[in-house]
Amino acid sequence: MFGRAPKKSDNTKYYEILGVPQNASQDDLKKAYRKAAIKNHPDKGGDPEKFKELAQAYEVLSDPEKREIYDQYGEDALKEGMGGGGGGHDPFDIFQSFFGGNPFGGGGGSSRGRRQRRGEDVIHPLKVSLEELYNGTSKKLSLSRNVLCSKCKGKGSKSGASTKCAGCQGSGMKVSIRHLGPSMIQQMQHPCNDCKGTGETINDKDRCPQCKGEKVVQEKKVLEVHVEKGMHNGQKITFPGEADEAPDTVTGDIVFVLQQKEHPKFKRKGDDIFVEHTLSLTEALCGFQFILTHLDNRQLLIKSQPGEVVKPDQFKAINDEGMPMYQRPFMRGKLYIHFSVDFPDSLTADQCKALEAVLPARASIQMTDMELDECEETTLHDVNIEEEMRRKQSQEAYDEDEEMHGGAQRVQCAQQ
Repeated sequence: MFGRAPKKSDNTKYYEILGVPQNASQDDLKKAYRKAAIKNHPDKGGDPEKFKELAQAYEVLSDPEKREIYDQYGEDALKEGMGGGGGGHDPFDIFQSFFGGNPFGGGGGSSRGRRQRRGEDVIHPLKVSLEELYNGTSKKLSLSRNVLCSKCKGKGSKSGASTKCAGCQGSGMKVSIRHLGPSMIQQMQHPCNDCKGTGETINDKDRCPQCKGEKVVQEKKVLEVHVEKGMHNGQKITFPGEADEAPDTVTGDIVFVLQQKEHPKFKRKGDDIFVEHTLSLTEALCGFQFILTHLDNRQLLIKSQPGEVVKPDQFKAINDEGMPMYQRPFMRGKLYIHFSVDFPDSLTADQCKALEAVLPARASIQMTDMELDECEETTLHDVNIEEEMRRKQSQEAYDEDEEMHGGAQRVQCAQQ
């Protein structure tokens, strides 16, 4: 089948290059090659010859048929054509299957095995109200994007011909060197300005009249974005393959990121909604009812139970009146009402007597006249405690600063 059987030869070299035993699994081979390829990558200062050896070793050992021949007869058998069809793969095809690119920046040359690069995604913020997230909505948005020229089919020329860019030798990239100091340089890679990173140039007379050799033209497109009930702030809505087109490129996506606008009345936390409501003291003690307009304009009647007393800073919940749950819109979170109580500024003597008649008796301490005479009478003042604390902190910081500067001056005087 293979002609004459070659003599036995060294069949351990490739395993040693990859640093694996001869019984290594395919997963072990792949991990070893990936690690060694990154370490010896020419762009990272590695040895190009070592890198090629790694690729050659992995090409043989990753192919079960070639590996079997190599294990039995060694490298010479593969060179004599026993590898099943001769030729084999370009060693860099293997690297591209791992990392998606030629380590030497080869934009030109053979495209055999080279994967298309992926275009960038386009991200757009999309502002939505809490009502829109509650009810769901659709928005039509007009966008401009690049599409391949229909006249030249993305070639940029009338004839479809192009020449290798002389500035970058067809790689699409240039390397510039910066001197940072004695014996110190920085090497930077950037797209070639002459060909805009394409690696090729087009003759002026041969340029496509529609795209002027740019290979793409602008197109306006209207996208309808469906915001589903219960979606969250920061959630993404993706339109695959709708970003800018470019030759030899897999088109990226357009991604809309939801940004919820602040609501004047309702606050959202996950699938729950919070709302503030202030009661008068009479309502808190004797009962209340009020109408709350929800995010879908339904009118909810909110009322207390007979004889119920609501305390300041108390929360009450209504089940199934929160946000719809994303992709489960018939299930909802809770609506929480946070109550505050508005107390009167003062009461008349008659009002106090009337309240004392119905409210629990106030706690009083029985004291004799002699004990009262020995007490010092005080006066209570209204105070904004937050403002008071801020003022005190500011004063303390000022006093510390004064002590530091004053102490330094006293030390200087003592030294003199």
